[in-house]
Amino acid sequence: MQAEHLYSDGDLKRLLPTPPSSPYRTEFRRDHGRLIHSAVFRRLQGKTQLFPCYESDFFRNRLTHSIEVAQIAKGIAERINYTDPNFKGANSIDLNLVETAALAHDLGHPPFGHNGEAALDGCMKGFGGFEGNAQTLRILTKLEKKDRDGNSPAISNGIDNRVGLNLTSRALLSVLKYDNMIPASRDENDKLVKGYYYTESNIVRRLKANVFKTSAPASIKTIECQIMDIADDIAYSTYDLEDAFKGGFLSPIKILNNTRDFIEKLTVTVNDSLRYHRLRVDENEVNQILFRNYEGIFREETVRKIRKVCNTNKIKELNDIIALSVQIGAMDVYEFSSLMCEDGHIRINHTSSMINEYISAVKVKYNQTNPALSLIAFSPNTRKKVEVLKRYVYATVINSPILKISETRGYDIVKDIFLALTDNRQKGHNLLPQDYRSLYDSFDGDDALQKRVICDFIAGMTDRYAVEFYCRLKSETPQTIFKPF
Repeated sequence: MQAEHLYSDGDLKRLLPTPPSSPYRTEFRRDHGRLIHSAVFRRLQGKTQLFPCYESDFFRNRLTHSIEVAQIAKGIAERINYTDPNFKGANSIDLNLVETAALAHDLGHPPFGHNGEAALDGCMKGFGGFEGNAQTLRILTKLEKKDRDGNSPAISNGIDNRVGLNLTSRALLSVLKYDNMIPASRDENDKLVKGYYYTESNIVRRLKANVFKTSAPASIKTIECQIMDIADDIAYSTYDLEDAFKGGFLSPIKILNNTRDFIEKLTVTVNDSLRYHRLRVDENEVNQILFRNYEGIFREETVRKIRKVCNTNKIKELNDIIALSVQIGAMDVYEFSSLMCEDGHIRINHTSSMINEYISAVKVKYNQTNPALSLIAFSPNTRKKVEVLKRYVYATVINSPILKISETRGYDIVKDIFLALTDNRQKGHNLLPQDYRSLYDSFDGDDALQKRVICDFIAGMTDRYAVEFYCRLKSETPQTIFKPF
């Protein structure tokens, strides 16, 4: 049986047919350009990754994080194209497509990260919910402004004619991580649901039909989407760790000294994540992963110093040698731990070696029937290591009291803005910028879609803009009225 090709004409179909690009420019490269030049991509620079953007220009934001994820994703794809005979020539993984998926993967994040996401989801539970991945698809297919049918208004008779950036079907599927429609209404205590909104369900069916020739394939997670997802995990477990070192939240000494209770809780969290991969770790394995990430550097330097002192022949008694070994070893560990936080060369080189290790551990299982659904995965040991480090950073930094205070404030800001804009007694929707007011009025009579317009407006805010908007509503010393929305 002849194998299918990795890409087909259906992959290139757009929501709104457009003339071909220049002959020297592929359609996937065209997608890449549309994303790079979009306003929503630029706004990522004002959204928090690990530490609030206003704290320092050094720390990564959502924009720099996305660029780094894109570089890692391209590295994975390049390695697969080079090492796997199934991905050669015309069947090579398209690097522009992989990069576009990685650059776009966080577009839907609202201000203040996951707390902003939780606040919007709480406000929208009766109207389709809110979730970052679902918002990314909505941005690319409706909210951003690029192509437009000249004969059709954005909204006509309640029908949404927008096509967003009008990317190719394969590019849009490359950011669709969850084949699950979020319920139109959920109970107040229901947890956040990952997937896509019911407002984009028809679009998802079209994408599936274009790429897979069916609206109900067994799986929709394309090879490019899987590569993007793994690259994101690598970035979380390395770059966020590096920022935590620079910010003084973590050090190797702290990583190597944990209470038994903490390791027990971390092990439970890691195993919850590993269940999807049919893997499991015990507490001893978690400790070993944390320790082995640094043991070689500590021991090598410690041994070198001990040998240097002993070779001077100034120490002859065995007890003195043992005592000095312990002293030098402890000081060496402390010295290196400090250097990891203070010396950029050591910190960056360590991060680089981890990324290289993880990229080299990515495996591919070729799907001859449908190459687009070939499976991409870490080796089991690397998957365990990545999950331990990723969950460790989350537990010790993101969940730390200092950051939780900032996140809690962000939750309240987002929720209060939503309540103000949806206050019918005060006609809160009149606070919207003119383009959003026009959309709001176009959905007259449909409460759910009008609230979705307000949700879209808030989700697109940067952290700073959300604070400024909130201050205009609540502060005794608000921003000038002449500053544009």
